Amino acid sequence: QELTRVLLLPVKLTSREATATLRMLKQALQSEGSDGPVIVDAGPLSDLDSAALVVLLEINRLAVAWGRGFEVRSAPPKLAALAKLYGVDTLLLDAAVASSSSPTAVDQRRPAA
Repeated sequence: QELTRVLLLPVKLTSREATATLRMLKQALQSEGSDGPVIVDAGPLSDLDSAALVVLLEINRLAVAWGRGFEVRSAPPKLAALAKLYGVDTLLLDAAVASSSSPTAVDQRRPAA
């Protein structure tokens, strides 16, 4: 059984830290050489802005390009709310996490006919 490595986000991820954080995460991904899913633990994240979404979207893009799955675990409520606001919650977050940021919201999107 292959050991899955989890990428841990820092406590602070704003536009000021985004470039360095993305570089660190990319290096970790390239050095692990795994073909399993890319798992990002957002649990430590407490100070963030929309740049955190940009970093996660880029890691997701890389995972897809390398034919790997992608998962964000332990997303704090602020991250889930931002993802929902920008319409990327279904791309980045587990459905249960995304809906818990707004429990009364109903997804009105429908697939194109």
